[in-house]
Amino acid sequence: MNGVFDDLIRDHELPASYLEAVEVIHRPLARRIAALRRRLGRPIVFGLCGSQGSGKSTMAAFLAALLEKNGLPTAVLSLDDLYLTRPEREALSRDIHPLLITRGVPGTHDVALGLDLLDRLTKPGEALLLPRFDKAADTRAPERAGAKVKAPVEVVLFEGWCVGAVPQGEEALREPVNDLERDEDADGRWRRFVNDKLKGEYARLFAAIDMLALLQAPGFDAVYAWRSLQERKLADRLAREGANGRGVMGPEEIRRFLTFYQRLTEHILAEMPARADIVVRLDEDHRLIGMQARSALIG
Repeated sequence: MNGVFDDLIRDHELPASYLEAVEVIHRPLARRIAALRRRLGRPIVFGLCGSQGSGKSTMAAFLAALLEKNGLPTAVLSLDDLYLTRPEREALSRDIHPLLITRGVPGTHDVALGLDLLDRLTKPGEALLLPRFDKAADTRAPERAGAKVKAPVEVVLFEGWCVGAVPQGEEALREPVNDLERDEDADGRWRRFVNDKLKGEYARLFAAIDMLALLQAPGFDAVYAWRSLQERKLADRLAREGANGRGVMGPEEIRRFLTFYQRLTEHILAEMPARADIVVRLDEDHRLIGMQARSALIG
């Protein structure tokens, strides 16, 4: 197993000290997931929510390795890979609101695709290719780039920045939370569209989750530094691959991009800890500093 972990440490550009968190956080969490699978007697969906740059994909990769090692075939599905293509978002921006050109918020994902994949992953069938979204090109990658998965798997690790989120009350939508909302969504039409999506099709998507975990950032201010690190890693990877990095964001682009996420991120940090099955706390230096379990149903 150490060889697998060493590869993951290298691939995710992590310090060797991350292995301590694997023993304290990931391994116990993998045991809880496996226990729920045994208890329910069917394939399960584990939802992993966390703000931009919180380490969701990294945690999912380590959990998948641990679960596979213990005989539980596992697939990782990222909400990010369900983003609508740029032409689809351009249509939304014309028909509903200009801010919907930017990927991220509920309403900019192919929810029907997500529901179909969760269903197919947990039922007997042929191998399927999971979609991949190319963030540098800002559109879906060619089908051949997707991971091939043999269904059914025993565990689906479904990760994303707003996985499991619930809508806000109408009163909370009245006042803008930042300059973007005040200047470009003065009438609240964009944020109400997003909130309505959470009430409808996203609620159906998230209803498939059997266990929900939150990677809890110390606050929205930490997210900028974490997202900046993600962007630097993307730029470095593209440079190594000899690819065009024109889609990589600079500091001011990152700041604007994150304002699209601010409202829902702050809402999640305020309300989800009280209802998530698992809460994993992070400090400002991105270290995993503790895990709490809420429900007796998960051991």
